[in-house]
Amino acid sequence: MTSTIQSDFQEGIFKTSDGCSIAFRLREARNADAARIVLIHSLALDGSIWDGVAARIANQAAILTYDCRGHGKSERRAGSFTTELFAQDLAELLDHVGWTTATLAGCSMGGCVAQAFAGLYPARVSALGLIDTTAWYGEDAPKNWRERAVSARSKGLEGMVEFQTTRWFSNKFRTAHPELVKEMTEIFLASDLESYAATCIMLGDADLRHFLPEIRVPVAVIVGEEDYATPVTMAQHLHEAIRGSTLAILPGGRHLTPLECPDQITSQILTLLQRTNIQAKT
Repeated sequence: MTSTIQSDFQEGIFKTSDGCSIAFRLREARNADAARIVLIHSLALDGSIWDGVAARIANQAAILTYDCRGHGKSERRAGSFTTELFAQDLAELLDHVGWTTATLAGCSMGGCVAQAFAGLYPARVSALGLIDTTAWYGEDAPKNWRERAVSARSKGLEGMVEFQTTRWFSNKFRTAHPELVKEMTEIFLASDLESYAATCIMLGDADLRHFLPEIRVPVAVIVGEEDYATPVTMAQHLHEAIRGSTLAILPGGRHLTPLECPDQITSQILTLLQRTNIQAKT
């Protein structure tokens, strides 16, 4: 593992049990008793989608962000990706940084990874934030996601930029924040094509619904009002399937609300941490 440390910030790389290098960033809290939260990113982007939220909660929790395998600065070794494999990567990362348990918040693909982790490692989860995500994309998902993988291979990622940015952000946000849209577009275009295709297939095959009734920790389900990648109906299904969960619909938000609505996402996460503290004391 290599790392650089600046005060309470650590940036490093560790290797999973199958030898995949995973890039991570750890912001330690000054209070040793502070909550620990892992923030998991969406498809074809990286942990930087959480920078705005992380900056807002930095003084109230220890924060771990990372680039999932095949993404960002992590190793781009395409293979047979599954949500279970991505969850195992996270479990090994937590072992590496010495966290026994944590609150997980995942956006889109990250929400699928969080659900898989909660199902496979329930004792390690303090709470869940499921943001712009779903447990299952539907009967046609394997076909639809494989078609997207084929389209990416044939057109290249450049041919998908308009499709992606209009799903990620509302028209108003794209007009008001062209620099952020450009930054995310550059990250998307720098993605490894075969890893992107493998992750699309993973999401198409994912069906995490059987895990949901067994979740016993506080859960916040959050979705943008205009999200048509994982629409409000999918968030409602999560909310109905997870006992005691809350549902928040963010007005005007589309698919990447951690970027489009960082204040509201931060508020939701802090409320989730408060619920976790209350449950721990009862």
